[in-house]
This record gives sequence, structure tokens and C-alpha cells, in this order.
Amino acid sequence: MPLSEHEQRMLEQMERALYAEDPKFATALEGSGLRTYTRRRVYQAVAGFLVGIALLMAGMVAKQVWLSVVGFLVMLGCAVLAVTGWRKAPKPGEQAAGAGGQPAARRQGRQRRSMMDRIEQRWQKRRDEQGGH
Repeated sequence: MPLSEHEQRMLEQMERALYAEDPKFATALEGSGLRTYTRRRVYQAVAGFLVGIALLMAGMVAKQVWLSVVGFLVMLGCAVLAVTGWRKAPKPGEQAAGAGGQPAARRQGRQRRSMMDRIEQRWQKRRDEQGGH
């Protein structure tokens, strides 16, 4: 469910305030933490999938249908987690955007500024539109 216009404005204001008050913390909350989290989640899902295979095989060898079903469900759940985690992970091209020999911090700073510029332009446009009515 998308955010309403009012909620989007509030979120943009909070983001600006966070960047203004503590830029280091705001940077820490950005992409790298998300990449690490999603990568870790995918690895855990793959390990769980392997455990599910082991349970499935053990159930077949022991002729315990319930154990095979549990193994299959574990495999299915972990496959879903791996696929959703993989889709949420930033693409390699996004991580190395503008890799023209510039340090990563400098590239991120420029991207953040352009994002903030866009947000400020939207904010100004909305204020102008509301002021005109």
C-alpha cells in the first residue's frame, strides 16, 4: 500500500532532519547494512534448504512420511526466503555505480546530495502549488 502524500512529506522531513543531525548514523542506515543483511539472509536460507533436503532424505530412508513432509516444508520455506532476499539485494551495478576511480564515500555523497536535491525540489514544488491555491 503506497504512502499518502502527507505521509511522504513527513517521511522526507524526517530523512532531512536525520541527515542534518547525524550524517554518520544516516549513512550507516543506508545501503551497506541492507546489503549485508540480505546477503546473510540468503546464506541462511540456502543452509536451511540443505537441512530440508537432509530431513527429506532421512524421512525417506527411515520410511517416516512426516519427516519427509517436514523436510519438504523446510525446503520450500527456505527457497522462498532465498528468492525474496535475492530480489531485495542491491544489484552489482548499483553497488559500483560511477566506478570511475572515485572512492565509494565520495560517490555516495554525490548520490545522496542529488537525492536530497530531488526531495527539496519536490518539496518546493508542493509548497508553491499549495501557495497558489
